[in-house]
Amino acid sequence: MLRPTRIRLRPWQSEALDRLYMKESVDFLAVATPGAGKTTFALAAAVQDLIENPGRRVIVVAPTQHLKLQWSNAASRFGLHLEPEWSARDGELPSDMHGVVTTYQQVSTSSRALATLSRGAFVILDEIHHAADDRSWGTAILEAFDGAAKRLSLSGTPFRSDTSAIPFVEYHMEQAHADYEYGYGEALADGGVVRPVYFPRINGFMEWVSAAGDVVAATFDDELPRELANQRLRTALSLEGEWLPTVLDQSHERLVDIRRNQPDAGGLIIAIDQEHATQIADLMERRHRTRPVVAVSDDPGASAKIAGFAASDSPWIVAVRMVSEGVDIPRLRIAVFATTTTTELFFRQAVGRVVRWTRGVRNQKAYFFVPDDVRLRHFAATLSEQRRHSLRKRSEDAAGEGVLQGPPEDPLDSMEDGDEEQMSLFSVIGSVSLGESGESGPGSSFAGAEADGVFADDPDGEMRDPRDEPGVDLVLLPPPLPSGARGRATVGGAGGGGVTDVNSDGLTLRERKIRLRDANADMAAELVRATGWSHPQVNAELNRLSGVKRISEATLDQLETRLKAARKWLRSA
Repeated sequence: MLRPTRIRLRPWQSEALDRLYMKESVDFLAVATPGAGKTTFALAAAVQDLIENPGRRVIVVAPTQHLKLQWSNAASRFGLHLEPEWSARDGELPSDMHGVVTTYQQVSTSSRALATLSRGAFVILDEIHHAADDRSWGTAILEAFDGAAKRLSLSGTPFRSDTSAIPFVEYHMEQAHADYEYGYGEALADGGVVRPVYFPRINGFMEWVSAAGDVVAATFDDELPRELANQRLRTALSLEGEWLPTVLDQSHERLVDIRRNQPDAGGLIIAIDQEHATQIADLMERRHRTRPVVAVSDDPGASAKIAGFAASDSPWIVAVRMVSEGVDIPRLRIAVFATTTTTELFFRQAVGRVVRWTRGVRNQKAYFFVPDDVRLRHFAATLSEQRRHSLRKRSEDAAGEGVLQGPPEDPLDSMEDGDEEQMSLFSVIGSVSLGESGESGPGSSFAGAEADGVFADDPDGEMRDPRDEPGVDLVLLPPPLPSGARGRATVGGAGGGGVTDVNSDGLTLRERKIRLRDANADMAAELVRATGWSHPQVNAELNRLSGVKRISEATLDQLETRLKAARKWLRSA
């Protein structure tokens, strides 16, 4: 028996959903601050679309491999079965799966296969600005999803078209035009959506040998040309000096203090590269007797490490980009920006890792430690001003608007091509911390901002529970499976509960199929030993007995039938 699931949409999600279905165009761009619930909005939209259009597929494109599994698990709570391990080599998608989750990188190599799969489908393009990361990606995305029935593009921050326009996005004066926009300031004002973030900025005195061989010394207050500003930041972040170790000490002390009230609170350190991440982990272990989890893109087990950290109470994780965007670890309360990547888009996405609201936790301030570099100071000040505006608005019960976009692009925004080569003669002499420069934003020091009651989590100092916030209850029927499927998955009851099958074993459809594939493989190996047949012969016979063309295309029922046939054959062998 199929049961409906009831979810509570935040007001912005409900409004955006209405606007999505009022727009007749195939394309819709929603820009919502990290932590606001873009995934819930997108999956609710997909389920409604499938109910109205039985037989459609759902395709989700995510930025990273780790996020594929995160999307798949989130979809299962809506009764959507999305395969995160899909490959163009696998043949047809099993008929008991609603669709797939892929990455922008994968689209670039499988655009033709995806064009067939996505024809007439509902496509979700998560963090669509990644389509501009590689020139060929935009062309591949256009080819892969041109035939989709609906394309829902998502982003955590407004973005520009600095090189070439991204497919399916409308631009006004080189700025992406969003059909719906929900900023950090608005989310703070609504309450129970995101946390207020404070930015302790740490000054320092750095000394280094430049690429030209000159000895240079400067603090973050000194004006420098772009090349020397980049070298100054790299010097501060080097573990050959004392600036970064001092900042790590301060951030650890802050986390220890937070964990007295929230024992599972965690911290994130964003490193430059794999070597830098390992050095930071070694330092934290020496100084604070805690070994952080290290997650880098070159590690095939990085996704499992991130998932393990998210579910644990370990204090620290060090990452290189892996946790900068989309990854949902609500217990993160501290972050240290220890990377030389200085674009505003990356900075805002990194801040998004610590803004996610946790139900039932008091005083949910988050702290984002940054070098007092002029570029980072600029970005932090914009977000701090939105926080001040929004929290004052709630405290004084006055009207106001959150700032939806950051300031214009700064010419120092990022290292340009060739900067790494110019750094070849660069070497660190030393660095020391000069203490906090203050908390970003006009008229406030870091300590003062924290002490000021205006910036409390709530005007009356009480916890805010999202269930107490205004919202819209949405009852979703389980989306129909594609034509010809005989799936038996049902959706849990009120609250979203998760997907189970008739055996109520608590596993998603995908997890049950993985277990059945493993069991089928074990039985095939037993039959090879018992019959003397080869593996291809045994598998071909089992496929014939169960009506399976290829294991990758098999439904849950077909896998169970195949396993029963294997057991019967083994008994008679």
